[in-house]
Amino acid sequence: MTYEEFADSRLSALLRYAVMLTGDPTTAQDLVQETMVRVQLHWTKVSRTDSPDGYVRKILTNQFIDMRRGSWWRRVLLWPDLDDSVPVTSDHADESAERDRMWSLLAKLPRRQRAALVLRYYEDLPDQEIADILGCAVGTVRSSISRGLGTLRAELVETL
Repeated sequence: MTYEEFADSRLSALLRYAVMLTGDPTTAQDLVQETMVRVQLHWTKVSRTDSPDGYVRKILTNQFIDMRRGSWWRRVLLWPDLDDSVPVTSDHADESAERDRMWSLLAKLPRRQRAALVLRYYEDLPDQEIADILGCAVGTVRSSISRGLGTLRAELVETL
């Protein structure tokens, strides 16, 4: 498989995954673009792996987790973090309101917990694949998911 074939077949799925991680389509596009640049530069190494898709997803996830550590992101990031005092605007449909509420709750989670939850419940990956992507033990994945779900449950109970 060539880089172009891989990009054509997986780009939209990677973008959906990045949107779930970041909660922002613009940031997700930047994240996927940076990931695909790295993948293209190292395509021979990526294509030789057993699962190029998993390898690329790992690169994207690591970039998401490390996203704000680099000085480049601090200088370019033009929007503030979510402010709890400003209510999230939503439309009148119950489904959209619930989605917005979940976005704001997910945004409060630490990046590794959010990544683990998205990989489990959105990407539907087993613990071992999530551990490979996050570069940690299976027990750490389970712990991250458990803590993330516990935090979400507590937040949901408080808002009811």
